[in-house]
Parts: sequence; structure tokens; C-alpha cells
Amino acid sequence: MNLTLKIWRQNGPNDKGRMETYPVSDISPDMSFLEMIDVLNDALIRDGKDPVAFDHDCREGICGMCSMYINGEAHGPGRQITTCQLHMRSFKDGETIYIEPWRAAAFPVVKDLAVDRSAFDRIIQAGGYVSVNTSGNTQDANAIPVPKADADAAFDAATCIGCGACVATCKNASAMLFVSAKVSQLSLLPQGQPEKNERVLNMVNQMDLEGFGNCTNTGACEVECPKGISLENIARMNRDYLAASVTAD
Repeated sequence: MNLTLKIWRQNGPNDKGRMETYPVSDISPDMSFLEMIDVLNDALIRDGKDPVAFDHDCREGICGMCSMYINGEAHGPGRQITTCQLHMRSFKDGETIYIEPWRAAAFPVVKDLAVDRSAFDRIIQAGGYVSVNTSGNTQDANAIPVPKADADAAFDAATCIGCGACVATCKNASAMLFVSAKVSQLSLLPQGQPEKNERVLNMVNQMDLEGFGNCTNTGACEVECPKGISLENIARMNRDYLAASVTAD
């Protein structure tokens, strides 16, 4: 396959940035999208040019690092896949592909296609954990009965990999789907109940402090989420937040 790549190049958060054009040839349809970028970078390095910076790690659809906005879609065409799981057979020979970073004020560009997603880390630090009782009266978690429906919903929420596709897709750059998934996976389980109110208040407050936008129920976040996180988590978080706010007052 012969392709034309239009790639966003930006040296840092304060750089204006620009689109640059790169032709690539002899691309196998069986290559992953990241392998195709590797081929481009090898050619750029051989020519003494600066390679395209992008995030990647496991390349198995688990870590969520491979965040690219491809032809106007988070992680590119296809549903419930990450960029590293996207293969070049999804494109046509001779096609022009536009590749951009996540675009959100809370995700400043580090360089080219790599963005700083540490805002997600700070939201989790605000309450996305369960405190451990070390008093000597601890209870074996396996001895606590959990309704299967609640366990299934908690596991579904826990599949969120924090890639940020929901933010990149949302017209408001909202992080509600991410935050609600992290809130839900704990609030649905008995171990998460003691800190349930404090958790949802702190995490939502931190989300607002980070500068993410508001949710307007467009639903694009669920569509583009590589793990199919449901909007039901947002509704659950809103209910928990309202109840916690009343209790706090």
C-alpha cells in the first residue's frame, strides 16, 4: 500500500504546531497502525530528520498509551479497539490519512502526537482507591457476598484503561466517562462503601479543577471508547454525587 500521511507536528505545549505531509510506500495491510508509524520514523531517522513522537507501550490494547486521533476518530476507524489494534487493511491504497493528538486543554501536547494525561492520575489520586484496614480486624474480601449483577457492573467499569478517547471525542472535552468508570468500579462493591461519598465528591472536584468540560449527554464517548464503557456509569456517578452533596450539607 502507498499512503499519504498528514501528521500534526508540535515541539511542545507553547509551540503553534502545524500539519506536515509524509508519503509512505510498501505498507503491508497486515501491519498495525503503530508499525506503519515505525516505518515512517525509520525513514525519517535515516534521512537525518526528527521522528514523529507518539506514546506506546504494550501494543496489546491494554495500556491505553497509543492515543491518536485518526481521520477524525479517536483510535481511528473501528469500534472497541485501540490504535495499536488498528490494522492498515482498514485503509485503502492511495488514501490520505490525517493523524492528530488528543485535543483538550487538560491534555497539553508534550510533542507531536504525545500528550500529558497526568490529569487522569491526579483524579485517581483524589479518591480512586480503597483505604486498607490494618487494625487487625480485617475481613477476607472473598468472604464478603457480592450480588452477581453488581460484580459484573463493577468489572465492566474496571475495564477502563484511561486512554482519554472519551475526552478527545467529546465536543466539550469532558472526562465524565473516565471518572464515572473509576467511581463506579468501587462504589458498586462493599469494599468501596465506607468512602463512597467522599470519593465521588473529591474526584468530581478534581476533574473540574483540571479543566475538563461538562457532559451534555451526546454519547460520543461511549461510541469511541475502546473498552465500551457504558454511559450508565455517568448516570450512577451523578446520583452518587447528588446524594453525597446532600449528606455533606
